[in-house]
Amino acid sequence: MRPRVAAAAGGAIALVVALGACSKNTGEGTTVDTNRQQTGVIATDPKASKGPAAEVPGAQKGGTFTIIRETPISHLDPQRTYSFAGLMASPLFSRYLTTWKDDGKGGLVLVGDLAETPGTNVNNDCKVWEFKIKDGIKFEDGRPVTSKEIAYGIARSFDPDLTGGPTYIQEWLADTPQYDTKWDFKANKASLPPGLTTPDDKTLRFEFAKPRCDLPFAVSLPTTAPLPADKDTGVNLDNQPFSSGPYKITKYTAGTEIVLERNEHWDANTDPVRHQYPDRFVWSFGPTADAANNRVIADNGADQSALAWNFVPASLVAKVANDQALKSRTILSPTPSANQLVINTQRVKDLKIRQALNYAIDREGMVKALGGQTVASPMTTLMPPSTIGYKAYDAYPAGATGNVEKAKELLGGQTPELVLGVADNSTEQQQGAQLKANLERAGFKITVRNIPDDAKLDEIKKKDNPWDLYIGNWAADWPSGASILPVLYDGRTIKAEGNSNQSYFNDPAINAEMDRILALPPAEQGPEWGKLDERIMKEHAPVVPLYVDVAYVVHGSKAGGVFISSVFGYPSFVNAHVKP
Repeated sequence: MRPRVAAAAGGAIALVVALGACSKNTGEGTTVDTNRQQTGVIATDPKASKGPAAEVPGAQKGGTFTIIRETPISHLDPQRTYSFAGLMASPLFSRYLTTWKDDGKGGLVLVGDLAETPGTNVNNDCKVWEFKIKDGIKFEDGRPVTSKEIAYGIARSFDPDLTGGPTYIQEWLADTPQYDTKWDFKANKASLPPGLTTPDDKTLRFEFAKPRCDLPFAVSLPTTAPLPADKDTGVNLDNQPFSSGPYKITKYTAGTEIVLERNEHWDANTDPVRHQYPDRFVWSFGPTADAANNRVIADNGADQSALAWNFVPASLVAKVANDQALKSRTILSPTPSANQLVINTQRVKDLKIRQALNYAIDREGMVKALGGQTVASPMTTLMPPSTIGYKAYDAYPAGATGNVEKAKELLGGQTPELVLGVADNSTEQQQGAQLKANLERAGFKITVRNIPDDAKLDEIKKKDNPWDLYIGNWAADWPSGASILPVLYDGRTIKAEGNSNQSYFNDPAINAEMDRILALPPAEQGPEWGKLDERIMKEHAPVVPLYVDVAYVVHGSKAGGVFISSVFGYPSFVNAHVKP
């Protein structure tokens, strides 16, 4: 693959390098559609942010659309939403300052959602931003959405009791990762965090100490969902969010079901992306991935207008892929979710050992063990191909199955003894066994130690954790290197606990380069992130890139309009409808 520069769409600022790629035959009778051009723009014409969204061909109103998922959604409170399921459910009942028009094929346009445009860079230095709020947007009780309710939603995200959501905006306003100590929400509910003001009901203003050129992207996350102060029920908002979107929650049964029905106060003329086709959406929790997919494959009754949220499991891949009758009911798409073998650089300090780890990995074997290319696609970069600024390279070319001899040459007769921390779920246990075999054939001695699955993320985020290696996963919050490289590799963010930089990598020159790129206009950042990606791997090798997740989804014969989000890599429901 060779990147080429994307041409800007009319009335928009080009942001990304477009990628041409070949489709990959999986060997299971189906093809992963990677033959796409990944493009992204920020709309500059206010018309792009107006509604209504273009009609979906063949869609009509009516019916119930069901999403079947094994486990409940962790948080419905927009300010606490950060899971993929939450991020895909939230747009049904919440609106944000900006949002993405997504064609489901890699084409993205950032537009105003609550705001009339994706924001105004007031002094052209990315330190002061203003957003003008649209007229006609209403909450589910009919009252208008103004800048005041949006500001209140952002302010409550500072509450340490309401953890779980993104923290970009809070950290940027406070100018510190310890944002909740800089401004106390509970003590200041009648005011706003420093740097956030509402000059009038139509204007929201951000003022930052440093340039924050990615703010239009960051405000596309649920942190900016509006909420009237009198509807704030604290931690209980998870059970009954207050709608500003096309649907409202009418029934919530913890752990079992969420029912959403039309919000009669939603105005399509204000919304550039959403529709209101089904009478209701139902999230149904409990069935395993096998059970949910088998139900949808059978296509009976209500399951005809259902989708299995959990991707087609390895046990059903051959059945689904080889059934021609299911071709029109499956979606197969690469995602932005990247997986790495993370190296704890505090403990593994020798660069040659880290480079040897990169040469030793059999990516082809790992993909096969996971279930094949309907599940994963090998990668050798820090950023996945769906990222603004992606550059294809292989810093340690080892072929598809690894280069044991090169790894041994770098080790120079050493037999490094390393501890690999692995979650005690079936997938990571399988990955751990594969990695141990790969590394030991190259001369490493690997001890696998299990970590409770529900504790693993918290444990590896502790700076003094006892493992040399662990499996990590990261999906960007918007398709830019700005939400990958600084988050994962800026050493200045390292603290005692809660680290996203789980390799504990810290290099002053790399940190300075991140600052330089972040101060550039978004349209200029892309290629610079690609260069930095390669530099980090060649000079430091803090991780071993492994693979990108692939989405393989099956839906009922009457479920229409679903596509895989080009931002998050999971099913999007903004165009969903029930076929007659």
